[in-house]
Amino acid sequence: MKLDREKLFVAAVALLLAVATGDKLAKGQAPTTTPPANGQQQEPDQSGPDSGGPGADNGAIAIPKKGEKADVPPPPPEPKVKNPAGLTNFSLRVDVPEVTLDVGVILQKTHEFVPNLQAANFRVYEDGIPQKVNGFQRTKAPITAVLLCEFASTNYWFVYDMRNAAYAFAQQLQPDDYIAVVTYDLKTQILTDFTQDKRLVYQSLNMLTIPGFKETDMFDAVYSTLDRLSRIEGRKYVVLIGSGYDSFSKINLDKVLAKIKATPNVTIFSVGTGQAARITGNARTGMFGPKEIDYLQADNQMSTFARMTGGQSFFPRFAGEMPDIFHSINDSIRNQYVLNYTPTNAKQDGSYRKIRVELVDNEGQPLKMQDEKHHPLKYDIIARDGYKAKQQVD
Repeated sequence: MKLDREKLFVAAVALLLAVATGDKLAKGQAPTTTPPANGQQQEPDQSGPDSGGPGADNGAIAIPKKGEKADVPPPPPEPKVKNPAGLTNFSLRVDVPEVTLDVGVILQKTHEFVPNLQAANFRVYEDGIPQKVNGFQRTKAPITAVLLCEFASTNYWFVYDMRNAAYAFAQQLQPDDYIAVVTYDLKTQILTDFTQDKRLVYQSLNMLTIPGFKETDMFDAVYSTLDRLSRIEGRKYVVLIGSGYDSFSKINLDKVLAKIKATPNVTIFSVGTGQAARITGNARTGMFGPKEIDYLQADNQMSTFARMTGGQSFFPRFAGEMPDIFHSINDSIRNQYVLNYTPTNAKQDGSYRKIRVELVDNEGQPLKMQDEKHHPLKYDIIARDGYKAKQQVD
């Protein structure tokens, strides 16, 4: 009986242990493991694989180790060039000059521009030596010009011709043209600085009613005008309207001619006044005024200014000639051939080089022109007669 009770007690204890173990497994708890016999806890393996990443489902992330770089020798130092004793660094600068030449080809009878010429039709000589033309083009562009007028109380007919010529020039201006109006008598006066507003040009011309002094200092006016234009880049023009007679300038003719030679990219067109008055004997301004020989010398000076710069000179006798004259000037200014060449004489000695331009045909002979009826046409080649070479600075 006693034995049966002990068996029953052992069975009940075993049943209770089984129920308790089942409840823990149902709740997700791991069964209790028996610690090792030596009493030390077993730590998880934290070593990661060589390629990185976690070693198991949990634990630290292992970063892959970088491979050791092979030892690369440093680059050799750049060689240092040493100058000989007493010799500093040396730099070489080569200045190759180039000459730009504006050429106009005008028919003598109609003063019309001759188009459709090619580079092979032009032959350029410098001091008698042929030059090779490197660049060629035909230009038609707005102009930058100074209207330089003689306005002195010398004679009514001179002022009358000047006003007619100035208005004829202003009527042919284009919207993109830059024009300045300058007058001279005893002194040079700027009425209008460079502007594209034609109204300002007409306002300046309308002010020319009552002149002040009798002196006509043309040399001073031309010299100062060229000096101002030398500070402006590009091609410039001077339309000189006056008698050409100089009475009281501080600068003489030789200095003016030297200034013209030394001023590049400026073309002068001269229009003489008082021609009809000279023919009729009304040009005298008193007992001590200029005589006919003085006016002939003045005409020659006006022509020289134009010829040296590649322009033209006109001496109209009637007011009706003014529109045609300024149409020719306008056509010559806006239609030109531009030639570029490198001179064979590369010396920078400040010397004056003479230039001559010829027109030739395909066989190298002088170019001949004909009209529709096969009548020969004469033409003029308008180009400056030379330039001043650069002066080498020591």
